[in-house]
Amino acid sequence: MGRRRFSGLEMTLTVLFVLMTVTAIALITLYFTGEPGVKGGETTTEKFVPQCPNIPQAERVDCFPDAGASQLKCEQRGCCWSPLDERNVPWCFFPTNHGYTVESVEQPNPHVMKANLKRMSSPSLFGADIQELAFQAEMQTDNRLHFKIYDAQRQRFEVPQEHISSLKSDPSGTLSHTLEITHKPFGLTVRRKENKKALFDTTMAPLVFADQYLQLSAKLPSHNIYGLGEHVHQNFRHNTDWRTWPIFTRDAFPNGGTHNLYGHYPFFLCLEDNSGKSFGVFLLNSNAMEVTLQPAPAITYRTIGGVLDFYILFGDTPEQVVQEFLELIGKPVIPPYWALGFQLSRWDYGSLSEVKKTVERNRAVDLPYEIQYTDIDYMEDKKDFTYDKVNFNELPQFAEYLHEKGQKYILILDPAIATSKRAGNAPYESYDRGTQKNAWVTTSDGKTPLLGEVWPGETVFPDYTSQNCIDWWVDEYERLYKEIKHDALWIDMNEVANFKKGSTTGCEDNNLNYPPYTPKILDEVMYSKTLCMDAKQAWGSHYDVHSLYGYSMVLATEKALQRVFGGNRTLMLTRSSFPGVGKYSGHWLGDNAANWNDIKWAIPGMLEFSLFGIPYIGADICGFFDNSTEELCRRWMQVGAFYPFSRNHNAQGYEPQDPAAYGAGSTLVESSKHYLRIRYTLLPYLYTLFYKAHTTGETVVRPVMHEFFSDSATWTVDRQFLWGKHLLITPVLDPGVNKVEAYIPDAVWYNYETMERLADRRKPIDMYLPGDKLGLHIRGGAVLPTQRPEVTTTYSRRNPMGLIVALDDNNQAAGELFWDDGDSRDTVKNGNYIHYNFSVIDNMLTMQVTNAGYRDPNNLKFEDITILGVPSDPVSVSVTLVGSGATVLPNSSIQYNETKQVLFLHGLSLTLGESYFVKWELPADDSQRFDCYPEENADEAKCKARGCIWKPSALEQVPWCFYPKDYGYTFTAAVETNSGMTVDITRNKKYRSSGRPESPDIDTLHVEIRYHSGDLLQFKIMDPTTDRYEVPVPLSLPAAPETDENKRLYKVLVSNNPFGIQVIRKSTGTVIWDSSVPGFTFSDLFIQVSTRLSSQFVYGFGETEHPTYKHNLNYHTWGMFSKDQPPGYKMNCYGVHPFYMGLETTADAHGVLLLNSNAMDVTLQPAPALTYRTLGGILDFYMVLGPTPEMVVQEYTALIGRPVLPAYWSLGFQLCRYGYANDSEIENLYKDMRAAGIPYDVQYADIDYMDRQLDFVLDPEFSRLPALVDTMRGEGMRFIFILDPAISGNETVYYPAFVRGKEADVFIKWPKNISDEIVWGKVWPDYPNVNVNESLDWDTQVELYRAYTAFPDFFRPTTAAWWHQEIKDFYDKTMKFDGLWIDMNEPASFVHGTVGGKCLGNPILENPPYMPPLESKHLGLNHKTLCMNSEQILSDGKRVRHYDVHNLYGWSHTKPTYDALLSVTGKRGIVVTRSTYPSSGKWAGHWLGDNFASWDQLYKSIIGMMEFSLFGIPYTGADICGFFNTAEYEMCLRWMQLGAFYPYSRNHNGKGSPRQDPVSWNATFANISRDVLNIRYTLLPYMYTLMFEAHTKGSTVIRPLLHEFVNDRTTWDIYKQFLWGPALLITPALDLGARSVNGYVPNTRWYDFHTAKDIGVRGQMLNMPTPLDHINLHIRGGHILPWQKPENTTYYSRRNPLGLIVALSDNGTAQGSFFWDDGEGIDTVEKGQYLLTTFTAESNTLSSKIIHNNLALADRLILGVVKVWGAGSVKITQVILTDSAGVMHPVTPQHDLTTQELIIDATPRSVRVDQPFTIVWRTSA
Repeated sequence: MGRRRFSGLEMTLTVLFVLMTVTAIALITLYFTGEPGVKGGETTTEKFVPQCPNIPQAERVDCFPDAGASQLKCEQRGCCWSPLDERNVPWCFFPTNHGYTVESVEQPNPHVMKANLKRMSSPSLFGADIQELAFQAEMQTDNRLHFKIYDAQRQRFEVPQEHISSLKSDPSGTLSHTLEITHKPFGLTVRRKENKKALFDTTMAPLVFADQYLQLSAKLPSHNIYGLGEHVHQNFRHNTDWRTWPIFTRDAFPNGGTHNLYGHYPFFLCLEDNSGKSFGVFLLNSNAMEVTLQPAPAITYRTIGGVLDFYILFGDTPEQVVQEFLELIGKPVIPPYWALGFQLSRWDYGSLSEVKKTVERNRAVDLPYEIQYTDIDYMEDKKDFTYDKVNFNELPQFAEYLHEKGQKYILILDPAIATSKRAGNAPYESYDRGTQKNAWVTTSDGKTPLLGEVWPGETVFPDYTSQNCIDWWVDEYERLYKEIKHDALWIDMNEVANFKKGSTTGCEDNNLNYPPYTPKILDEVMYSKTLCMDAKQAWGSHYDVHSLYGYSMVLATEKALQRVFGGNRTLMLTRSSFPGVGKYSGHWLGDNAANWNDIKWAIPGMLEFSLFGIPYIGADICGFFDNSTEELCRRWMQVGAFYPFSRNHNAQGYEPQDPAAYGAGSTLVESSKHYLRIRYTLLPYLYTLFYKAHTTGETVVRPVMHEFFSDSATWTVDRQFLWGKHLLITPVLDPGVNKVEAYIPDAVWYNYETMERLADRRKPIDMYLPGDKLGLHIRGGAVLPTQRPEVTTTYSRRNPMGLIVALDDNNQAAGELFWDDGDSRDTVKNGNYIHYNFSVIDNMLTMQVTNAGYRDPNNLKFEDITILGVPSDPVSVSVTLVGSGATVLPNSSIQYNETKQVLFLHGLSLTLGESYFVKWELPADDSQRFDCYPEENADEAKCKARGCIWKPSALEQVPWCFYPKDYGYTFTAAVETNSGMTVDITRNKKYRSSGRPESPDIDTLHVEIRYHSGDLLQFKIMDPTTDRYEVPVPLSLPAAPETDENKRLYKVLVSNNPFGIQVIRKSTGTVIWDSSVPGFTFSDLFIQVSTRLSSQFVYGFGETEHPTYKHNLNYHTWGMFSKDQPPGYKMNCYGVHPFYMGLETTADAHGVLLLNSNAMDVTLQPAPALTYRTLGGILDFYMVLGPTPEMVVQEYTALIGRPVLPAYWSLGFQLCRYGYANDSEIENLYKDMRAAGIPYDVQYADIDYMDRQLDFVLDPEFSRLPALVDTMRGEGMRFIFILDPAISGNETVYYPAFVRGKEADVFIKWPKNISDEIVWGKVWPDYPNVNVNESLDWDTQVELYRAYTAFPDFFRPTTAAWWHQEIKDFYDKTMKFDGLWIDMNEPASFVHGTVGGKCLGNPILENPPYMPPLESKHLGLNHKTLCMNSEQILSDGKRVRHYDVHNLYGWSHTKPTYDALLSVTGKRGIVVTRSTYPSSGKWAGHWLGDNFASWDQLYKSIIGMMEFSLFGIPYTGADICGFFNTAEYEMCLRWMQLGAFYPYSRNHNGKGSPRQDPVSWNATFANISRDVLNIRYTLLPYMYTLMFEAHTKGSTVIRPLLHEFVNDRTTWDIYKQFLWGPALLITPALDLGARSVNGYVPNTRWYDFHTAKDIGVRGQMLNMPTPLDHINLHIRGGHILPWQKPENTTYYSRRNPLGLIVALSDNGTAQGSFFWDDGEGIDTVEKGQYLLTTFTAESNTLSSKIIHNNLALADRLILGVVKVWGAGSVKITQVILTDSAGVMHPVTPQHDLTTQELIIDATPRSVRVDQPFTIVWRTSA
């Protein structure tokens, strides 16, 4: 059929139709897209007028990033035109009226924000702007903000990153603290919550969101920007001078240009300032993009597809930001151990025989050499899954050839698959099978395979996003492996590379291949050297997924490797990568060249991939292209020996560059061998760094800036790098030089090769590095594990191990070792490994095994330990196997280099997998000086007048006046028996007196040492000729001494000249007390004794505010003298506790009490040593030997008396304030608390209830208080009122308390030989009939209004009887109460000494010859208290000076008060006292005094509670929200949360400050308080059980972490977390604005109390999200906690059924106990009126055992809800409860498989807790 011809008219009409159609389409397009000059989406032609801002040039954001900008074109885009003489700065920039507006905002919860955005009317840049956008932000964790901007109407491509998609959202933190949005135009500002610093501020420029052009700009806080890739960045820190970097994966040469390379990394890290605070920004978008950095500083993103999916990661350090990023994208794989060896490769060996020649010549020179590669030349015609059977005929046997010498073989595969036949026209079956499976990327039709050309010729391209392709790839690889054995796989050309542009037929003209805007990628053509953008893959168009090609190939290859290698880890190496690839693969920096630029640029490249989560990284050593000179290759081999991925690789046609090619014995070979041997020596360290990367996300190759961020000079260091924290590598990177400028950061550094300490720090130096050397330095503070090197790791892993210890400024060091079989998968996950923590403190190396799940078949030993920086030749070195005795090393095993200060220990044979202590004893140094002139204003003359040595020291705080070595006492003979020792000692009169004439020396002393028990000894030093004062506090000593030496934990020695006592722990040989040091002084009013300590870990001494729990031993002196002194640094406070616990470096513990009640101080110095100075009495020391910290407290309280068991109700929440105006205020508070439903058990009255502050007299304003108290008590409440000791003596009417007291002669008087008058003071009571003017200054008020007061002498039995009567009369006649609060009993007085200020008698007692560093010490000991000459009378009638017993006043006050309370009320109640002394806890609790409303008081209260746990007073707490000053809302709320876990939980504040009780703020505050107190009340049965254990065993209630985890040295320094007993970990927020807390999670299983989930983390710091309504609570696995449903008071909660939390351990077991009595009976434990039961869980069975049961019927409980945590993920379907009668009750379980919580509600079964029961649960499996 012929073609029809058209007429002329038809042709004309057709042409006109076409023209009209084109015009119409153009107009429609303009209408909908808003092309230049027309407002998008509008029909009007109203001219758009840009609002051009007046901003710095550096802040202009380019509105014309494409070529051809002109004023006309700029204005057509609605932008601002302002040309400059600077071409880098945009001439066309955005106005302020572009972008989007916020139409609506929704915040469904505090963590999430959603908003709808609408485009503002403005011209378009590239058309197709999206009019309606959705914005969503979520604070996913406390350190990760996620926000996304996307099309509100249409789904767009989003990256399917497999790890991110698997993360479960765990929202935390209040979003508003971090993110702000601006509404018109839309912008967002991300701030650091702590300081509100703007980190990422997009308000600087509008958001652009078109179909194929998305732009977002953000201002940044600093120019310290790192990351973005993959490119060659010639420096690690970015240049922000208008640099644009394209990101789009590309097969290109890394030759130093700004073009895009193999990987796609839209991630950068920004260091904010020298605080270290940093953040990271990750744009999860895989489309082609570019980023511009400009000087503002600011960043602009331009991407041409997808969505804007941002993650902002916050860190306190750069390293933490990387860890957060890797938490998001996936932490890196640990490579097999052998992959850390040196590797050889080249493209085109030509034949296998040439490969073998290379292997043999490098073997022949003994080069450490692990792996040999073959590149594509091994293949037949470069076809995957084949091999050249001519030139590589024996390739299937090649792996075995290498394995015979312990080497490995790796081969390459490319993605592109040839379409051609194989040799001999044989089918290429891999291609055929792939075609059958539809495994290829297709053209835009979705069917036709896209054809390109790569190495084998015409090729197809596997679509690794398709399951069919993945199956094909796995199958083909398995077939290849069966034919050619090898050890790992190298994948290349996967950007994806194509030698054709797009395809063999080109690419269609469409908006994917030619988008409206093309980022500044190489060639500026989207499909250059790759595929057409409209090609189709399973994940989407190649336009969207191009940069994911290598990522998808990695995922497919991982499946293939798992199939082939199974349980072996193997190795993958990829060229193209995307965030998350490091989870599976390593990377090399691509096809570099043999030049001096590329050796330099490799370092920034490695550092960037450390940021990107691919720590297994390196460059081709000696360069891939071009011939390498010998010098270049030599220098490159040196630095390459420290690349994590260390491979020498070069290209086809170039000279061989393997080391041996340069000739055996050449400088290059010898230098290469030298540094590769060092590498192999340090492989255990490098391997441990990879373990840390895998488990925590730490970097391996680390920028110097990450460790020394506070030093701005490190911010640009990129010609040096670190291995982890501790090894600094400084290579030579320029030709012809032997000196380099190296920066030495601010630390101690040791030359690795010479072991010498560098003299310089924090400065650049010229480092001499001749041709065979590279700079290698170990940082002080390091412990590096090592192993004797061999030529392969196969052999080196059989060799002995060692340690290099490099001491820091504090002579400390730390490190780790991870060790497994080096090859198996999931060894960390399965626990099949050995892990050590190494630490050096106080000249002792601790080698602590924290995991021992692997046994090395080679029976490895640590043979050598090298310690750098040891200042002197040790006296001795000992080694202790933990659990065994110490062994002293022979001199043959010890070598010391005095010049270099290096200690070498040889022949140790310490078994890998065992824990050891290695201790070296050093001779004395400056830190061993003992201060001979502790007073101020020492000078040489004064010093020498005391017979001491004057010698200035360069060390701060070191005393310049110190005792000669033999200053002290001597003895001639000691008498030893099997129960102790006695020694008479004489002062060495070679020296003058102690230099205080008013305090004559006592020349002869008597020493008694008594072995009271196996764990308790006493040594007492006294004047044998004078009856000196001794403390009248009774102690509980064993009836008979321990005479069997074998049962004693200690050995005691005495030394002479000077005399001293040594106490040695027999099990470890540790000397825990050694007073054989100079300076022992014993005079009438000044006694001093010093002792060396076993370590620097000292806890205790009080009462004063300590800033840390562990004492700082840098010459700190702490005074002890009871005083009415609010807590403050170095201020002596209310009580005196001369007791400390010492923690030995072996993790054993001991305690020491000096039973002396005179004013004293203690000085701690770094030797480590301790000096006591006391102003009288005798020295009476008691030592308990533990050996655990908890046992120390148990033994100490056995000595001084076990703590009182408080009434159950006293564990409830309590309210008080000083300043209630009348009883109505208390009544209203009570009603408000009840209305708010806040648990609340106890109400107080402070001195306001008293008439004129008179004890036992009710103020008329509180006349209704007795009735109110009766009402409250009738509703389950309890009431406590305050009593001060001071009694007014100025009353004009009958005042029984004073009159009867005077009649009974109970008040403190002067000694009769001076006067028979009362020693009058002034305290709170006012004169009668005065009106107090509170506007006057304090001293004037005291003088005008305060009455004279007398102080009862509570030592006297008559005083106790009088006190009892006054309390009884008040209870019977005035008001009922349940407990007593005694205050001001230091004793406090508002005048100094006495009224009028003149103390009678010897003035020396008021101002003694030596004054400890007490508050206001210049005013004398009588400041704010009584005269020291006042006389008191002990219970035995002995008269004593107040000087001696002042510190006992509160102690003497407490027992009479406790006795009166019990007698008067008939109930146990509680006494709370302010002043305490050892044994006060037998009768009372304590609060930490009149604290301040400030944030620091929160953490200091934890320290205070832990110290009083040591002191035997477990019922303790601080005034919640602070006593003085005005509480701030957030602080008070956080304090309520913390205080909910004080044993003594009371909110109390002072007069004149606003209310701070929970109902005084707002509903939110009240609700949060209620919720946290409900948790407290839920757990009160557990706390009460702990109080019972404290009462009976002396255990701690508030427990430092070190008490439970003493073998974990991290816990030794923790004081911002604490435990309830062994099982509840409390990690509170303690800082303003904190919405997360870095808390330590000890090495055991922990469950989140709030979610019941195993947190899956242990033995490390954990960032815990802590929103304002949250406190972090964790239950320890292996424990069972009793609980009850909370109520408003314990009166009601005690009636509820008893629940159990059964927190299973790793092996499915748990134990616990439960104590119960009537809650308030007197001596219920002693009378046996209680229930004690234990619980055990194992093998899915919970059982109870009754230990003691004598419970009244009314107090019996039934079993309630049992919660089993960690019950497993297999559904539990059956639960049987069996009661004591054997009756089996089925119970319906509730099993949450997500949390693994099993809930068993036994309530309906009415099974009694005081009878045994069992519960069994079973799964359906």
